[in-house]
Amino acid sequence: MRLGFHLPQMGQAAGPENLLRVAKEAENLGYDTLWVTDRLMHAVAPRSAYPGTADGSLPDPYRYVLDPLEALTYVAAGTSRIGLGTSVLDMPYYNPVVLARQLTTLDVLSGGRLRLGLGVGWNMDELEASGGPMKNRGRYANEFIDALKAIWTTDPVEYSGEYFRISRASIQPKPVQKPYPPVYLGAFAPAALKRVAERGDGWFPVLLPLDAMRQMWDSIRQMAREAGRNPEDLGIIVRGMTLVTEDPLAGDRPIFNGTFKQIKSDIEAVREMGALELMFDPVFEPACTTVDVYIERLKQMRELAG
Repeated sequence: MRLGFHLPQMGQAAGPENLLRVAKEAENLGYDTLWVTDRLMHAVAPRSAYPGTADGSLPDPYRYVLDPLEALTYVAAGTSRIGLGTSVLDMPYYNPVVLARQLTTLDVLSGGRLRLGLGVGWNMDELEASGGPMKNRGRYANEFIDALKAIWTTDPVEYSGEYFRISRASIQPKPVQKPYPPVYLGAFAPAALKRVAERGDGWFPVLLPLDAMRQMWDSIRQMAREAGRNPEDLGIIVRGMTLVTEDPLAGDRPIFNGTFKQIKSDIEAVREMGALELMFDPVFEPACTTVDVYIERLKQMRELAG
């Protein structure tokens, strides 16, 4: 199982020196990938509840967020091997032609290290501010992915759909990775899981209990078979949002929350499930306000995972 780590791209620790320090240390420790998140704003009166907090309030790190692709491009220049991923870019905030060029540039400049995570978005304030569709985001996402792949794999490119139209044209360069960088989709609803099965290279779950994760992954694999795809060609990257505690957590403990012993048991469970990769994300831990704590978590999670 590969291991990834979320960069200090948001919150109090976000900044150029800290990005590079964590990235280089992760590469030295043998991590496989580095990841960033896509957030546009911290609404004063949010209209959408955040699924990761009990009261639906937005996490404090969302108040200060560096652009995900700019941050990865910056880190790419200071590293040589480690993969560079998005968890996740919200498709309604972007145009596929413009984003394809940005992503291709990152893949070219990094020597083929891009890992692309995409989602449909959930934050109504951000959707409104970016001009993204508030409804029918599923159809929008299907076309978005199809348009990206057309740009990356054909020359000249031509695409016509409900939301996007590309007149016959040459769009160069193409990504280093062939036929295109791997595309992992964040998904929870049945229609979104079907999108993973039919269009994705894998699934990017977060904040799900193990039993729910297993059931949804089995569903994705079955839908992939029904779509004529080999489910073995799909991979699952689990985003583990950590919270380390001194005392064991009892009851309905969130996954990757608790003592090191409890988190280690979650790591082993995800490994036994057959996860392709586990990405550790300490961004929302109250203690992670300095780069020193990030480095400490980086080393601790590497040791726990073995």
